[in-house]
Amino acid sequence: MDEYLTGFEGAAAERLADLRALSRATAPDATEVVRWNQPAYLHPSGTILFTFSGHRAHATMVFTPSTLGAFLPELADRRTGKGSVQLPYAEPLPTQLLERMIRHRLREHEDDGVLWM
Repeated sequence: MDEYLTGFEGAAAERLADLRALSRATAPDATEVVRWNQPAYLHPSGTILFTFSGHRAHATMVFTPSTLGAFLPELADRRTGKGSVQLPYAEPLPTQLLERMIRHRLREHEDDGVLWM
């Protein structure tokens, strides 16, 4: 994880550090790993909960499509994909929204058995 993060500078490094801190605080029992060359957080059961990655102008967080779908109305002004949401470096990080998405993902796995994609 540290090696991945040292590959970024400036706003990208700051955003990724913020995402790491948010992920650790919101999912403290998750294990940090690198999957597909990006940070991923594993539930104690071994299931991937979510990932994030850095890009030229934005970071991306990837959840399950069901988690993303539960928050689509709140994500209407953001670029999204199958389970991903872009987080431009030039915009404030939507910390409270991401915390709620992480908690939702934890619940959907623990209560409903939703696995990774």
